[in-house]
Amino acid sequence: MQDLRAPGKPTSLLRRLLGWLTTGIWFLCQILLIAWATLAIHYSNLPWPELRLGLAVAFAAFAIWALWFSRRRRMSVAFVVLFLGVVAWWTSIPPLQNRNWRPEVAVMPRAVIDGDRVRITGVRDFDYRSRNDFTVRYKEREILLSHVNGLDFYVSYFMEGPVGHTFVSFIFDNAPPLSISIETRPEVGEGFAPVASMFKQFELIYVVGEERDLVGVRANHRNEPIYLYRLNTSADDARRLLLIYLERINELADHPEFYHLLTNSCTINIVRYANAAGRTGRLDIRHILNGLADSYLYRSGRMNSTLPFDELRRRSLINEAVRAADGASDFSERIRASLPTMSR
Repeated sequence: MQDLRAPGKPTSLLRRLLGWLTTGIWFLCQILLIAWATLAIHYSNLPWPELRLGLAVAFAAFAIWALWFSRRRRMSVAFVVLFLGVVAWWTSIPPLQNRNWRPEVAVMPRAVIDGDRVRITGVRDFDYRSRNDFTVRYKEREILLSHVNGLDFYVSYFMEGPVGHTFVSFIFDNAPPLSISIETRPEVGEGFAPVASMFKQFELIYVVGEERDLVGVRANHRNEPIYLYRLNTSADDARRLLLIYLERINELADHPEFYHLLTNSCTINIVRYANAAGRTGRLDIRHILNGLADSYLYRSGRMNSTLPFDELRRRSLINEAVRAADGASDFSERIRASLPTMSR
């Protein structure tokens, strides 16, 4: 006899698979919610580390019990209420300007734009004897927008890999380059922590400085491999990008913001401002894995493409040139002397 139930078997299996998938997704969502709230408590603005750690552990323990072990429905409701309370608390934590900042980020730059002329205060120009031994020097610098004629791109690595730090230098035909680096603003005793940076642990700063400072300290005293690339950006595009940077610099001087590794960091903001200045293109995973940003720029035609990428990258490593130029008045010219040439 024909089994009349046979046609229903695939449907039954599909339902079970969808049920397992839904259960798995919901379980993953619960893990993410618990992890986020636990870390938000741990990295909150409570003054005592022991209290933060204790509350974070207590929240995680309660959440696990309430969601996965307790059979009382009201415990799940209690978790939701408690989670929303953590969200409200975390959202209310404001960025501040008046912390005990490290000297390297103690001064917020500001730009005064008067037509073609721009006066920038808080330009960093430290003299370094070692990573933590330096002479603090902030200065004013005046630039002319009409003399911006190019843009250079840096990638620096804490260790070689898919994640690094990117920043830019604006090139002038009548003055040394001006570097702008989007960074965390750590307090005395703090260092960069990737996870903490996603939980309101660091304010944001745009460090404006001379290349012999911003490039020299990374290559000579932090021992970071650093690559310098000439971009084929037009003078007009570079000028528009600089104006966007200057506007953001002034905004941050008046209204502080938190740094966030994924949404308000160096490469993400460079791409955001390039879009505002006229760039066309989509978000790329290499904007997040920014140690690969140079390959993205090469593949998208924004670098010298007459050389294979591996050869271009090899010749763009400037650590030896930076060491040789340390303290030289023509620092910027010397670190570019051996770079592959390209017309701007």
